[in-house]
Amino acid sequence: MGSNIFFKKKNMKFKDLFPKEKCNFNFKVNDIKPLDLAKKNEITFFDSVRYKNLASQTNASACITTQKLKEYLPNNTYKIIVKNVLLELARATKVLYPNSDIDYPDLLLKKPVKSNHKKVKFGNNVLIGKKVKIGKNSIIGSNCIIESNVQIGKNCIIGSNVIIKNSIIGNNVVIQDNCKIGQKGFGFIPLNGKNLKFPHIGQVNINDEVEIASGCTIDRGSIDNTIIGKNTYLDNQVHIGHNVQIGSNCMIAGQVGFAGSSKIGNNVSIGGQAGVSGHLKIGNNVKIGGGSGVVKDIEDNQIVMGYPAIPLKEFIKKNKKDFDND
Repeated sequence: MGSNIFFKKKNMKFKDLFPKEKCNFNFKVNDIKPLDLAKKNEITFFDSVRYKNLASQTNASACITTQKLKEYLPNNTYKIIVKNVLLELARATKVLYPNSDIDYPDLLLKKPVKSNHKKVKFGNNVLIGKKVKIGKNSIIGSNCIIESNVQIGKNCIIGSNVIIKNSIIGNNVVIQDNCKIGQKGFGFIPLNGKNLKFPHIGQVNINDEVEIASGCTIDRGSIDNTIIGKNTYLDNQVHIGHNVQIGSNCMIAGQVGFAGSSKIGNNVSIGGQAGVSGHLKIGNNVKIGGGSGVVKDIEDNQIVMGYPAIPLKEFIKKNKKDFDND
């Protein structure tokens, strides 16, 4: 993820962030990151045996986990043992990044100063925040809001009524009207009648040559980033949840929904109104039929359809009578 340019972090030491821990060391906490990205002086979390391989290779200085899972972690990673990993992760992230659990309005928005963006064309009523970077030959449509620190590459076309925050966008990207990109995802922990909002300190990364059609919503990552790979196309009204990572050269038809933290391979095609559950891995060159419900991992080069999604040949065999009646 690199340094966080969208959320202000407190300068805190480990014992200040976790005062109940009885350990003989203390270090300045640089960040909170996923298992595979965390480095020395950073905190990570491990809440499912599904991620044991990543856990065994993490370089984090400390990890929030449970008594049952701690055995998978390296000896040099300090274990913060808790009953509810996500609850403790949310608490620690909120302390380290105090403004990351609510999307506060950007009160620094102003009309663009054309001398700062000499080779960018703006429509009417565009507002941009502080330190926004927009590459040459890009066009920003009317009534757009580009919040502080957002980066947009060269030769991009942003339609009208688009809101972009907490995002880094590559070159030659097209984003059509009425999209919203970089907002907080759907994350909370139910606690005695009150929902604890889960902080979102990640961002959205949209790579070169991506096209996003009208009315799409792309949530920023919670701890990781949400990523759209090069030359991927999204049709109208696609929703992408927090931490979802979509590979290159994918084609996603209208009204497809991705729940959080799923990873989609390269060259994947998904038909309209399909749904992909959270924390799944979809392989390369996969085809998913329209209206399907994906509830488990799919290996490379598979064609699936139905709810729950199954290999196409099985789906046809299972529904042979219905096809014959037609």
